[in-house]
Amino acid sequence: MHMADALLSSAVGAAGWAVSAGLIAYSSRKLNDNFDEKRVPLMGVLAAFIFAAQMINFTIPATGSSGHLAGALLLAFLLGPYAGFISIASVLTVQAFFFADGGILALGCNMINMGAFACFIVYPVVKHTLLKDNPTKSKIIIGSVLGSIIGLQMGAFAVVLETRASGISELPFGTFLLLMQPVHLAIGVVEGVVTATVVLFVWGNRPELLTAEKVGSHSITRVIVSLLVAAVFTGGVLSWFASANPDGLEWSMFKTSGQEELAAPDRGLYNSLNSLQENSSFLPGYDFKPPVGAESSDKAWGSVSAGTSLAGILGSLITLVLTFAAGVLFRKKSSLLTAKK
Repeated sequence: MHMADALLSSAVGAAGWAVSAGLIAYSSRKLNDNFDEKRVPLMGVLAAFIFAAQMINFTIPATGSSGHLAGALLLAFLLGPYAGFISIASVLTVQAFFFADGGILALGCNMINMGAFACFIVYPVVKHTLLKDNPTKSKIIIGSVLGSIIGLQMGAFAVVLETRASGISELPFGTFLLLMQPVHLAIGVVEGVVTATVVLFVWGNRPELLTAEKVGSHSITRVIVSLLVAAVFTGGVLSWFASANPDGLEWSMFKTSGQEELAAPDRGLYNSLNSLQENSSFLPGYDFKPPVGAESSDKAWGSVSAGTSLAGILGSLITLVLTFAAGVLFRKKSSLLTAKK
């Protein structure tokens, strides 16, 4: 669901940045209220796992399309909505700047579509109406599946609204909407199953992570190590087996306009941001850059790729470090602000 800059007007893209920046600032202040410092390493590792997991596109049967996890609901389950949103924002930032996945102008909208709805609307409803203080296996499964479906439906609808507000005539509202919602319904079901699986694993090892505000004296080392190993294996090896089909957004665009990608306007801000992304993305498309003059080619399913493995492992580590640093920085900043009051 990563939007490219070509799908947005500069005004809508700037509005997305403003809203996301406000949500990050708000979340950073809220971290001091009840976020346990022992969960900061978990923030980094979970973000790294989501980065790697998003590289695994899975085929949607009978459509010719594919999907991947968004991951924000999983992060909110295990970290709470504020740390969850900061973590998914870190993932999307690393993807945009270093791997050219999603536009830089579109980064704010991507944070809203793939993060804000799940963290700030879906998770609180699931938490307060279903999980409460006594999560059970069945509650976790139901909350994960329904929450993932609803979160992705909201995100897909927002993509359509944002292109409509941007005046993208190649994607008429009705047709685009009728393609985006069903394909992301299927993706939401898979995301829900994966979310439930990971949450149940963590709940089985450290149940207080889903209920208590403080981890206390309990060790979460086993959970952190397990997730780190899963991130490295997913990004380094499983990424070879990502579906070669276009993702749900690209598929919907192709069915609507005949193109999987639209060309960004050749002017001002778009050129500057495109140039910035070309210079900052050292593994664009999660692979080595093709030689100058060579045309990039689609990779076959299941092909061993050193470039993809490097992107998966290095991207996970960069995301881990960035998210961990954000957690430490925001916690210290919030503590200082509280001390001055």
